Amino acid sequence: MVSAYSGGTPSANIRTYYGGHIPFIRSAEIHSSTTALTLTQEGLQNSSAKLVKTGDILYALYGANSGDVDRSKINGAINQAILAMRPSKENDPNFILFQLMRMKDKIVSTYLQGGQGNLSGRLILALNLDMPESTLEQRTIGRLLQLLCELIGVNQSKYSQLELLKKSLLQNLFV
Repeated sequence: MVSAYSGGTPSANIRTYYGGHIPFIRSAEIHSSTTALTLTQEGLQNSSAKLVKTGDILYALYGANSGDVDRSKINGAINQAILAMRPSKENDPNFILFQLMRMKDKIVSTYLQGGQGNLSGRLILALNLDMPESTLEQRTIGRLLQLLCELIGVNQSKYSQLELLKKSLLQNLFV
């Protein structure tokens, strides 16, 4: 169904491992198209950090973001707090993404005790996802949900812009 793996973190004591051109995606950054840290080729080669491609499914396993899931917006490397998944051709990545999103609350409440905790890749891969057998049906549902997310994002952006305009008008009207 999917190939999956986690990464690792290069030694922070070796400066030459950091500051290169490889974005280093940490669990708090799975929704982002930028990263705070970058790795050098040397850092990648001398650690268990693993490369992901744009579109791979990224699942946050540790910390405050446990259970967050998204598709990678960039090519980069991941640390051990992220499970990367690449579905087979018979499975639609968006469909799997939205299934994992749907299950987040149940996963977190069942497997994380007392706030921050750790999930395991083995646990996530063992989940029973409700998958239509038809790849076309998966793709259709996945695309529809993706379009809804994009529409929500556009409207949230418009809302934010209108809020700023309102704030600016109120400040300038009552000076």
